[in-house]
Amino acid sequence: MTFHETKISGVFEIHLEPKLDERGFFARSWCQREFESNGLNPRLVQCSVSFSARRGTLRGMHFQAAPSAEVKLVRCTKGSIYDVVLDLRIQSPTFKQWMGVVLTAENRKMVYVPEGCGHGFLTLEDKSEVFYQISEFYNAESARGVRWNDPAFQIVWPEKVEVISERDRTYRDFE
Repeated sequence: MTFHETKISGVFEIHLEPKLDERGFFARSWCQREFESNGLNPRLVQCSVSFSARRGTLRGMHFQAAPSAEVKLVRCTKGSIYDVVLDLRIQSPTFKQWMGVVLTAENRKMVYVPEGCGHGFLTLEDKSEVFYQISEFYNAESARGVRWNDPAFQIVWPEKVEVISERDRTYRDFE
C-alpha cells in the first residue's frame, strides 16, 4: 500500500499495490505494521457495509464523539462515490476544512478518516456499496453529525443530492 496525506491533517488516501500475474492480482488492503509505521491507528473492531440503490444518495456527515471517537477506513467495493472528510477537531490547523475524493470499485482507493473528523459520501452510480473498517464499536449515544450543506463548511458536492435521510437532512447549523 502507498499512503498519501491529503490537505487535511491526518487524513490519508491509500492506494493498493497490486501484484499482477496471469490470474489477475493480489494486494494487501490492511496491515497493522504498515498503518503503525505511517503513524495511523491500526485498531480494528468492526466492519460495516452500506448499500445505496440510487445515484445521488447522500450519507453523512457522521462521526462518533469521545469516549467512542472512531477511525474509519473507507473503500467503495461496487459502483462509485464522492467521499468527503470534514475536519471537526478544534485544535487542528485544518479545522472546518474538507477534502473529497472519488472512490470506485475499479480504482480501489481507500480513505483513512481519523478520530474527530466527519465523514460522508454521495453515490455517483446506482447500486453503490461501501465497506468500512472501524476502530471503535458503534455507540448510539456518541453518534453525531453535521449537515451536508451547512454554510460553515461550504462543501461542494459534484452532483445533485436526490436521496437523503431525515436525520442527515435536519442536523442543526454548526456552532
